Amino acid sequence: MTLRSSALPTLRLPRKVRTLIPAAAMLLAVNAVLAQAKPAPPPPPDRGSAYYHDGLAHLYEELAVNNGRPDYAAQAVEEYKLALNADPDSKYLQDGLADLYFRIGRIREAVSAAQEQTRKNPNDIDAHTLLGKVYLRSLGDMQGTQATEMLQLAITEYEKLAQLKPKDLETHLLLGQLYGLNHDSAKAEAQFKLGQSLDSNSEEAVLNMARLYVEQGQVQQAIDALNRIPADDRSARIDVALGAALDQVRRYKDAAAAYRAALEEEPANPETQRALATALLAENQLDEALAVYRDILQADPNDAQAQMKVSEIQRRQGHYTEALASLNKAKTLNGTSENLELSFNEAVLYDALGKYGDAEATLQSVLSATTRPDGKYPEAERNNRATFLDRLGVVYREQNKTLESIAAYKKIVELGGDNVIRGYQGEIETYRDARLWKEATAASAEAAKALPKDRGVQLLYAFQLAISGQPDQGVALAKAQLNGSPDDRDTETSIANIDLQLHRFPDALAHLAKADLLATRPEEHAYIALLRATVLDRDKKYDEAEIDYRKALTIEPNNATVLNDFGYMLADRGVRLPEALKLIQQAVALDPQNGSYLDSLGWVYFKMGNYGPAEENLHKAIERTASDASIHDHLGQVYEKTGHLKQAVAQWERSMTEYAHTLPIDADPIEIAKVKHKLDEARTKLARNGQAVNKKS
Repeated sequence: MTLRSSALPTLRLPRKVRTLIPAAAMLLAVNAVLAQAKPAPPPPPDRGSAYYHDGLAHLYEELAVNNGRPDYAAQAVEEYKLALNADPDSKYLQDGLADLYFRIGRIREAVSAAQEQTRKNPNDIDAHTLLGKVYLRSLGDMQGTQATEMLQLAITEYEKLAQLKPKDLETHLLLGQLYGLNHDSAKAEAQFKLGQSLDSNSEEAVLNMARLYVEQGQVQQAIDALNRIPADDRSARIDVALGAALDQVRRYKDAAAAYRAALEEEPANPETQRALATALLAENQLDEALAVYRDILQADPNDAQAQMKVSEIQRRQGHYTEALASLNKAKTLNGTSENLELSFNEAVLYDALGKYGDAEATLQSVLSATTRPDGKYPEAERNNRATFLDRLGVVYREQNKTLESIAAYKKIVELGGDNVIRGYQGEIETYRDARLWKEATAASAEAAKALPKDRGVQLLYAFQLAISGQPDQGVALAKAQLNGSPDDRDTETSIANIDLQLHRFPDALAHLAKADLLATRPEEHAYIALLRATVLDRDKKYDEAEIDYRKALTIEPNNATVLNDFGYMLADRGVRLPEALKLIQQAVALDPQNGSYLDSLGWVYFKMGNYGPAEENLHKAIERTASDASIHDHLGQVYEKTGHLKQAVAQWERSMTEYAHTLPIDADPIEIAKVKHKLDEARTKLARNGQAVNKKS
C-alpha cells in the first residue's frame, strides 16, 4: 500500500527547540565554509629539488671561491635559496647558506643567518662553529673596546661548543687561547690541561700550555711541561719551543742541544739553524756558530743576515781583515745602507781596528738619519738609538774624549724609560775612567735622586759613595735595598762587591753566602762563585780561590772573566804557567779587544820569558786601557828585561802618574812602593850611564 504524506505522523517539538534549529543550521553552514577556507597543510618537502639546487649551489660556490667571481657567488646564494624553498626546514641547507655568506665575505649576512639558526636550534653545532669563526677572524681587524667585545663574543661561542663537544680537543685548545687573550690564565690553563687529558700525545696541547707559561713569565714551568715529553717522542716543533724557552733563562748550552735535536728531525731548516747559531754565540762557541752560519750560506749564498753574523764572529775571533771582507759582502747582499744591525757591526769593527774616526762617523751617520725632530721615538726606535749612543760613548771614551762621551750618555738619559739607567751608568763609568771622582759621585747622586725607587740605581750610588770616601754611608744605603724578596740576591752580591772594594773580606764572604742561598739559576751560582774567588784571591787565600774559580768554570766553561781572572792569579804567582797561558788565551779568544785580558796575556808571556809576545800584547792593552797603572808597570818590566831601560822609566813614570789619580781605596801602597823602587833604581842606572832622565815623578 502506498502511503501518502498526510499519513505520516506529525512530530511536535517545544517552541524553544524549534527556534534553535535555524541557528544551528547556520552554524553548521558557517563551519563548513570556514573548514573549506583553511589553508591546506604544507606540501611535503621536495627533497629531490632541494638536492638538485644544493648541488648547483656547491658548484657555483667553488667557482666563486676559486675564481673570485662575484657573479658565481650571487648564483650560489640563489641556488641555496631555491633549495631552501624546496626544503625550508633543512638545518643542513640553512647552515650551508650561512657558511657560504662567510666564505664569500658577506659577514653580516653570515652572522645573521647563523644567529637565526641558533635561535631556532640552540644546540646547532655548525651554526655556533660559524659564529666562532667569524668572531675569531674579526678579532684581528679591531682595536680597543670593539676588540674586547668581539673577544667576549668568541669566548661565548666556544664555551657553548665546549659544552656541545666536550671531547673535541681543538675546541678546548681554541677556548684556552681565547681565555689567554682575555688574560684569564687560570681558565686558559684548565682548558689546556683538559686538552692534555683528552689526548696525552697532543703536541698542540703541550705547546699551548708552554706558551701560556712563558707569557706569564713562568718560563721554568714551560720548560718542565715540554721536558715531560720523552726526548725520543719530541717533534721538531717541541724541540724548537724548548730551545726558545731555555734561551730565555740563558741556558744556552741546553738550548743549543734542543735546536740540534730539532734539526735531526727537520734538517737544514734555516730558522732553526739561526736559533742554534744564536745560542752558540751566546755560549761563546764561536767556531761552532760559524760552521752553522756557513751551512746557511751554502744553502743560500745571498743571505745577508748570515753573512753579517759571519763577520761578527770573525771580529770576535780577532780576524779583522776577514771580518771586514765579510761585512762588505753583507752590505752588497743587503742592497741598502739602511740596515741598523749592519751599521752597528761596521762601527764595532772599525772600533776594534782602532779606526775610531770611521767608527764615530758611522754611528753619527745612523743617529742623524734616524733623528726625529720632535724627539719622540717609539719604543723600538728609542732602544736602537740608545744602543748607538752607548757605542758612540765608548768610542769617545777610548779616545779620551770625556766631554763628548758624557754628552752621548746624557742623550740616552733624555730618551727616558729603561734607558735612563743605561745613560747614567755610562756617565758614571766615563767619569771613573777619566779619574774624575767628584763628577762620578755627582752623577750617581743625580741618578739616585731621579730614580729613588730603582734598586739598581740606588746600589750604583751606594757603591760610588763607598769607594769615594764614604764607606759607611754606602754600605748603609746598599743594605737599605734589602726587602725580603728574591731581588735580595742581587743586593747581597752588590753589598759583597762594596765590601770587597773596602777590603772587608769576611763581610763580603758572608753576604755572598746569603746570595748563594737565594740563587736559583746556574749562571747566578757561577757569578757568586766568581765573586767569592775574587775575594779569596785578594785575601791571598789562593787554594780556596782556585776551588771557586773551578766551580764557576764547571758551570760556565766559556766565561771569559773567570778564565782571565783564574789565569792571572796563577801567572802573577808564577805557578803552573802553561795552564795560566791556556786559560788566558781562551779569555782573549772570547773577547779579543778587552784591555784587561790583553794585559793578562802579556803578563803570562813575561813570566814565561817570552818577551816579544809580552810586549806586543801589553801595547795592545794600553791602547784599550791607558789609565791602568799596573799595565804600565808590566810593560816597564818587559822593557827592563829587554835592555830598554829608558822606555822602562817612561812606563813606570806613567804608572806612578796613574796611581796618583787613583782612588786611595784602589791604590795598593805595597804595589806603589814597588813601582817607585823600580823607577828610582832605573833612573840611577841611567844616570850612571850618562843618560838624561825625567825626574818629574
